[in-house]
Amino acid sequence: MLFQFIIAIILGLIAGTITGLIPGIHINLLAIMLVSISHFLLKHTTPLILIIFITSMAITHTFLDFIPSIFLGAPDEDSFLSVLPGHQLLLNGRGYFAVVFTLYGSLTALLIILIFAPSFIYLLPIIYPYIQKIMWIILILISVYLISSEKDKKLLALIIFLLAGFLGIAALNLNIREPLLPLLTGLFGASNLVLSIQQKTKIPKQKTLPLKNIKLSKKSIFKSSLASLIASPFTAFLPGLGASQAALIGKQFLGFKENITDQREFLFLLGSINTIVMGLSFIALYSIQKTRTGAAVAVSRLLPELTLSNLLIILAAIILAGAASFIIAVQISKLAAKNIHKIQYSKLSLIILSTLLIIILIFSDFTLIGKILALLTFITSTFLGIFTILTGVKRMHLMGCLLVPTILFYLL
Repeated sequence: MLFQFIIAIILGLIAGTITGLIPGIHINLLAIMLVSISHFLLKHTTPLILIIFITSMAITHTFLDFIPSIFLGAPDEDSFLSVLPGHQLLLNGRGYFAVVFTLYGSLTALLIILIFAPSFIYLLPIIYPYIQKIMWIILILISVYLISSEKDKKLLALIIFLLAGFLGIAALNLNIREPLLPLLTGLFGASNLVLSIQQKTKIPKQKTLPLKNIKLSKKSIFKSSLASLIASPFTAFLPGLGASQAALIGKQFLGFKENITDQREFLFLLGSINTIVMGLSFIALYSIQKTRTGAAVAVSRLLPELTLSNLLIILAAIILAGAASFIIAVQISKLAAKNIHKIQYSKLSLIILSTLLIIILIFSDFTLIGKILALLTFITSTFLGIFTILTGVKRMHLMGCLLVPTILFYLL
């Protein structure tokens, strides 16, 4: 059992590194594919070993997925917010520092998960029945709060939020196999890449320093950790809210601004929440039988009744995979930092944009009509993303693409 456990962890690290580094290839996709062939795999191993592999892969992904987000401007649905402060630091020659700040957050998240897991296990079943009754009210209040945080362009923010919402409703109701792939890739990835190509962005030589010289103050670590601890539990019982939305709640709650210190704190917050949300999804599956991530869905299908002993093994896998992922991510980001300036960024952006388009066409659907609908969704969401950037409205309002459909689901 111990040998299989270690092998599952190692294979999960490899798979999570691949999904984290390749834009558009999400762990949800691999997790569901794994479940689809589980009848074959279970002839050679046990459901628990497959679950350990999925857990390891999912946690590794949360450490690695900030590398393409920051260095390439090609995020997935859990890390798109890092493009904003991360890209600014990249253009200042500090892209490696930006990744390291997210890794510090993810590493701290492992400790938070370990310490607060008993509280989550105990409190979620008590809180959830009450939250469920007023779910739509909470989601509306969160939406209003985020829109009102826009100082000078509240009306424009509301329009963009609603447009994104209508686009989300359309995408989720079209005959597309993976509707979030073209939707979120266009809104947050392709829009940024198109502007990079148009502006012929040049990436300066990146600085790298030993980890001991890349620091955050104790106050910043405490502030960001507190924000992640406050915001992360929302994702356990509020549908439509993921790691990035929780980060926005945490950011607004503690008043993060746009200066250099707060950029670093926000990147730390993003890394922390990204990992906490993934870990919390397994705890939510055990305590309230709700699945908020693709990895948790896969676990629920492999093992319909998750026991406490199984959960403890999952938590052990989270800690081990997370510690190893930190080392892997540091080395890969250092390698990327040393070479990114040698590449013509506009051409690289064009290659990445083309790759994302191919990935969307491959995975969105197998039918011609499905591919056409996915392409239309991708193009429309890209233009909305570009419009949002050019008008100077915060891109967090584009999360209406998930919040509006969820609110309507509970209202109707």
